[in-house]
Amino acid sequence: MLNKIASGICAGILISIGGSVFLSCENKIVGALLFTVALLCICYKGYSLFTGKVGYLPEKADKEAVSVLLLGLLGNAVGTILCGFLLRAAIPAIGAAAETLCSGKLETQALWQTFVRAIFCGILMYLAVSIFRDSKTPLAILFCIPVFILSGFEHSIADLYYFAASGIVSLRACAFLWVVIAGNSVGGVLLGLLMKLTQKEKAHA
Repeated sequence: MLNKIASGICAGILISIGGSVFLSCENKIVGALLFTVALLCICYKGYSLFTGKVGYLPEKADKEAVSVLLLGLLGNAVGTILCGFLLRAAIPAIGAAAETLCSGKLETQALWQTFVRAIFCGILMYLAVSIFRDSKTPLAILFCIPVFILSGFEHSIADLYYFAASGIVSLRACAFLWVVIAGNSVGGVLLGLLMKLTQKEKAHA
């Protein structure tokens, strides 16, 4: 159990680093490209990132897989929240940028819009990680991550970091984060479920 949580914390720390460089870049395209260092390191090291693992539930949804997923999510939250608080204090400019970003999310997005944005991020995260695992190439990560960032899609673990760094604590922020987690989960399993249904139909044909 501790190993699963620790692996999640490691992934949370790396996502926090990716989020920090994104917040620090004036050019969004450059920031989005540099954010990929987080997922590249997570994949190469094998750390437990919720958005990278939830898409595999259609393949294996036993107690062990669910345990790894939820304990990893707990670790992700611990890692990002701690890093958010620390970096807000250590680098005030990051805290200010995160506050602007998160205030904008809360003010301009209805929760259903947040949910839809999170679904599409979940799809891209599943593709990035599954293509990396299948072909051992980082190309999908290098393209999928900037695409979801520049499209305005919502990534739950990155948002956990942004909100911690922003200092915004409210019921609205909490609801926002849970909606993003739910949307990422739906998006992450969507392609896998569709493929599974297609295979079943072929088997019955």
